[in-house]
Amino acid sequence: MDRLIYLDNNATTRVDPAVFDAMVPWLREEYGNPSSAYALGRRAEAAISKARSQVASLVHAKEDEVLFTGCGTESINTAILTCAALDPDRKHIITSAVEHSATIKLCEYLATRGYEITWLPVNSQGLLDPDALSAAIREDTAVVSLLWANNETGVLFPVEKIAEITASKKVPLHIDAVQGVGKLPLDLSQVNIPFVSLSGHKLHCPKGVGALIASKRVRFLPLMRGSQEDGRRGGTQNVAGIVALGAAAEIAENPTVHSSVQSMRNTFEKAILESVPGSQVNGAPDNRLPNTSNIAFEGIESEGALMLLGEKGLCCSAGSACTSGSVHPSHVLRAMGCSNDRARSSLRFSFGRFNTMEEAQEASTIVAGVVEKLRSLRPEKRVAAGAA
Repeated sequence: MDRLIYLDNNATTRVDPAVFDAMVPWLREEYGNPSSAYALGRRAEAAISKARSQVASLVHAKEDEVLFTGCGTESINTAILTCAALDPDRKHIITSAVEHSATIKLCEYLATRGYEITWLPVNSQGLLDPDALSAAIREDTAVVSLLWANNETGVLFPVEKIAEITASKKVPLHIDAVQGVGKLPLDLSQVNIPFVSLSGHKLHCPKGVGALIASKRVRFLPLMRGSQEDGRRGGTQNVAGIVALGAAAEIAENPTVHSSVQSMRNTFEKAILESVPGSQVNGAPDNRLPNTSNIAFEGIESEGALMLLGEKGLCCSAGSACTSGSVHPSHVLRAMGCSNDRARSSLRFSFGRFNTMEEAQEASTIVAGVVEKLRSLRPEKRVAAGAA
């Protein structure tokens, strides 16, 4: 294998060298506990404060609303569970059929504990109808939890409209912004979203750190109790990881670092659609993340394609990294009305700012060749050839 072409940035991202450099001192000489009173600890505390400011700036939140966590999943769970605990008489939760497994698994668990879950549908392009959300809200709705950008298709939900609806009905809202933050601008000073989740490793930061933006206007009950994070998240802070997240947020705030991502995605996608018959994009083409392309290839199985693509050094996925290895077709594509065959023939390609246009062009050639090879090996093709 001469080179690696990494097109799975929705699963995780390469650590930015500048982010790595920022965190190294906090893994070596600056090892103090940020809760300690002496200078070594105070420097760690100051570093966390700086990172809090950097993350707040990225999403235009207040610094004291930024709560550092271990990952996006922890942030999602914390937001939903705190809303559920605030009013035990409210036993209704609204989410969608295309959420990340972190939300789905928690809601499925809460359903066994007496909660009723409304799973909002999406249309064939993966779009959510705000009117359906409005109609689903009840007096006993504890929380509405919806994603901003779908991790498999990149399709965007109308978070501004969603926020208007939930605010007017006085229902807490949590937005899973793990895939969206850092790829698209989010201004929480202009939209009423009490809880927003994000994750460092989607932002060219190491795995193991995330954040929950928790509005001070809404009551909060911690998932992990302790004195750290102003009593909102117990446990000694991951100083190096938090510093890294702050540095990554500051870099992501600069729009120029993302300027070429969409053009690479579009070049790749155009080449595929023109060169591979029977290929179609899954999801709304004009309402999705600028880096994501989910494509169905008629007549192939994604599992076989992933193996051949991997042998050629091209990394992509058949859906969410958290459900890789599943024998079931993508729940996101099935919720969009795709057949099992189409769902199983789909691949997700997600670009990042460390990719190049040359890689996008080379990747389209590799994918086209793999699809052609797989189609040539189909049993009906061999039977037809034998009969001839």
